[in-house]
Amino acid sequence: MNFKKLLMISAVVIAIGAVGIFAADHIDAPAVEGTSTDITDLYSFRSPANNSNLVFAVNTQGLMDPAATQNATFDENVMIEINIDGDGDLIEDQVIQVVFDDGEAYAYGPAAPLTTGTSGRVNLDAPRTKVKITGAGETANVGTNNGVSLFAGPRDDPFYFDFVRFQDILAGNESQFRDPGQDTFAGTNVMAVVIEVPKSQLPSPSSGKLNVWATSNTAQ
Repeated sequence: MNFKKLLMISAVVIAIGAVGIFAADHIDAPAVEGTSTDITDLYSFRSPANNSNLVFAVNTQGLMDPAATQNATFDENVMIEINIDGDGDLIEDQVIQVVFDDGEAYAYGPAAPLTTGTSGRVNLDAPRTKVKITGAGETANVGTNNGVSLFAGPRDDPFYFDFVRFQDILAGNESQFRDPGQDTFAGTNVMAVVIEVPKSQLPSPSSGKLNVWATSNTAQ
């Protein structure tokens, strides 16, 4: 695929602030629910194995049952973009752009974006990390380059939420969550992109935190 020709338009955005926080969007975006552009979660946290690295995880195509997961793929017309703001103006200073082609995932960045906002092109001059996409039930493939590690493939949905009780609370039928709760997403899978990056390659946060958001961008 010629990524230079792909104009990417953002379809879905999930945002978080600081490090060690996550955001979720299960069943909340009917226009894209169940499609290849549907982002369910964004996670950002310090690497448990190396405190000098940050991990970014973007999950898409949620609520897949095990049977559907066997044939699940990433859409080659969709780019997953992780946007990173260091100076607090909520404009991306760096991006990590992940695209898919012929069974492989390619992560470009972190690097300054060619353009900011809701559209842009893949920055092919940015440092590139590639990996063979891991299939269902396979041992995880991890690609590395210049200190950056990349994984792409299906994973069990890590987000734990008692959605049924949440609806009961909203309806006024219950006043609090169950302890323990019942995980609505147990037994369902997502298509995950996970990237570990040295903090030295990321913007220096002016206020002690990074603003991070993820978009799914469709080729036009």
